[in-house]
Amino acid sequence: MTSHARPFRSVLYIPASKERALEKAKALPVDAIIFDLEDAVAVEEKENARNLLSATLLCGSYGGRARIVRINGLDTPWGKGDAEAARQMKPDAVLLPKVNSSADIDALVEITGKLDVWAMIETPMGILNASEIAAHPRVKGFVIGTNDLAKELTTRYTPDRQPLLMSLQLCLLAARAHDVVAIDGVYNAFKDDAGLLAECEQGRDMGFDGKTLIHPAQLATANAAFAPSDEELELARRQIVAFETARANGEGVAVVDGKIVENLHIVTARQTLAKSEAIAALATE
Repeated sequence: MTSHARPFRSVLYIPASKERALEKAKALPVDAIIFDLEDAVAVEEKENARNLLSATLLCGSYGGRARIVRINGLDTPWGKGDAEAARQMKPDAVLLPKVNSSADIDALVEITGKLDVWAMIETPMGILNASEIAAHPRVKGFVIGTNDLAKELTTRYTPDRQPLLMSLQLCLLAARAHDVVAIDGVYNAFKDDAGLLAECEQGRDMGFDGKTLIHPAQLATANAAFAPSDEELELARRQIVAFETARANGEGVAVVDGKIVENLHIVTARQTLAKSEAIAALATE
């Protein structure tokens, strides 16, 4: 769990070319929206999508939802124009696809200035340079592009994602080392609730902050999986009370449910409670 107060349990891709989808997203129970100018937009719609998104973000309200604009790569005909437009849109972050090194971030920042940057980590070089990328002062988030990564690695899909685990863990290590948000990749079978839940739970247990989603039907599953459970909240409260009681008695550790509780557990317990409070605050906006 990062130190970031804002929750990122659910991060939904919305095609920037679809006016109806952009409007509908304003009422969805989602923590963050990736307004996609890249893969979800056909070549002939690129310019129109950019203009529509600019108008939407400049006048539209998305409440407490984080607004992230995924631009086309700077090596494409649309990337520079997307980045220039994004600077005017003033989103919470600009998401750059296929980041291979911190030099890619430097090139974007030359255009977007002080805007926060999120990086799509979806190439072998991006995985190998994840720590360098996360260390860039403008980078605040990672999104793992598991579809592109699997293609680049020529791995086969397995429900347990065993072929991708090393890559996922390297990204998590880099993100946690530099206090960067880490969002797991998409689950493609959007009508398979059981499969989605299993992958959300796997990502949560690994340490991801949330999951990228391709359909609103996936929101409830991701929101529940990446939120602290009632049992976790109750345990966190009991740990804090027990530890504070132990400290008042001059002891350095406490025991809860037969397990040692020390300061590091209390840090996690307080983060768990803070995350729950942040989720509740977002729900009221």
